[in-house]
Amino acid sequence: MIRTLVKSAFQTGCLSVASESLIRQVVAAKGYQSPDMEALNVLYEAVSAGQIQREARCSIDLGFGRN
Repeated sequence: MIRTLVKSAFQTGCLSVASESLIRQVVAAKGYQSPDMEALNVLYEAVSAGQIQREARCSIDLGFGRN
């Protein structure tokens, strides 16, 4: 599921509040695989670089513990 949400963010150029919430839920439930974490890293870098905009602009933290 995470990879699908990341793919959608790249297609639209925007990470929606709903997608971000789903990503957090999946991560919290530990319902992910290694490729999902790789996709999240790519998404994090794209958001940090401004390639993808967050619908919720309260912070850059995607909630998956990256330092």
